[in-house]
Amino acid sequence: MVALSIMIEGQDGLTWSRWQALVAAAEDFGYAGLYRSDHFTNPEPPDKDALEMIVSLTWLADHTQRIAFGPLVAPLSFRDPRLLARQAAALDDLSGGRMILGVGAGWQAREHGVYGYDLGDTAARMGRFEEGLAVITRLLRSDEPVTFAGQFYQLHDATLLPRPQRSGGPRILVGGNGQRRTLALAARYADVWNCFSVSAAGFRERTQTLDRLLIAAGRTPADVRRTVMLRAYLGRSDEELEWRLAWRHDDSEFRGLSLAETVEALRTQKHALIGTPEQMIAGIQTYAAAGAE
Repeated sequence: MVALSIMIEGQDGLTWSRWQALVAAAEDFGYAGLYRSDHFTNPEPPDKDALEMIVSLTWLADHTQRIAFGPLVAPLSFRDPRLLARQAAALDDLSGGRMILGVGAGWQAREHGVYGYDLGDTAARMGRFEEGLAVITRLLRSDEPVTFAGQFYQLHDATLLPRPQRSGGPRILVGGNGQRRTLALAARYADVWNCFSVSAAGFRERTQTLDRLLIAAGRTPADVRRTVMLRAYLGRSDEELEWRLAWRHDDSEFRGLSLAETVEALRTQKHALIGTPEQMIAGIQTYAAAGAE
């Protein structure tokens, strides 16, 4: 059975009142989880309310009983993996083992420039990401003091205390579509892999690549859950879908398109789940057949 969760953009106008309403809805309506991005800003102005990720997840952990949660994803370009490991372990303990720590390399240039963080080129981002994953997993999974000498991070007999209540601490999710570096890191470190906005065929291709990389790393394909993040636009009628897609009139990419043209573009170019409930279910089933859990 496919598990359905909600992911929201935390920098796109998220306030405490909106977050609390979303948390209650996800818990009450039967969703498997509620995840959120971790950004200071959007890639383009104007800036909007952006509720801080760790603080918001702490409130969720203490006000829910059932749903899984976590960042999708926390960029290691501005999140220190040593502190993030401590925070994630505490959130996992607080929630009774429901935290999933999603991490990524970081990508959005504007927020790094505005707040003075060094994003770096692709090689630097991926090198930092790989070291950060090593640091996080060693701190969470080792009961012995950890020493690590890297280019970006160093540890000297570091022990994360208290030890996570769950053996190994929270599950680690590696997010990204890259078939060379990202999937290789998922095969080494992840409990969950997530990709975004790909076709079902593209998802199947990546999950088959991940299978091969896991076997080469001495693990089994069943060791890593496969997940996909897709845009979703539900309309029980054309009128409702028109209302949900009203934003297109202010978007240069879609301005001037009819409703039918917009739906087709979102479905084929953005790989969105879109349409009636029946069409949404059919789309979900297509991804499930490709291996999405």
